[in-house]
Amino acid sequence: MNDRITVEELSELMKNAAGVTVAPEELQQRADSGFDALGIDSLGLLGIVGELENRYGAPMPPDAERCKTPRQFLDLVNSALPAGA
Repeated sequence: MNDRITVEELSELMKNAAGVTVAPEELQQRADSGFDALGIDSLGLLGIVGELENRYGAPMPPDAERCKTPRQFLDLVNSALPAGA
């Protein structure tokens, strides 16, 4: 398993956990757009964080659900993931 969360994975999580479909390419282009602009609210982001915790069996950083943009979120959770998870 990859020990970095990719834009593709985040896109899939957004769809599964928050019910919001954003293509990975669009997510990449809009990495600095607010989650709110992409249709993700704080509950949706909490769902994504919960999904990741289940997937990796590790808690995500407490600030993860406060991230404002996909880039900020990916940087934070990827820096916190145990290498080789």
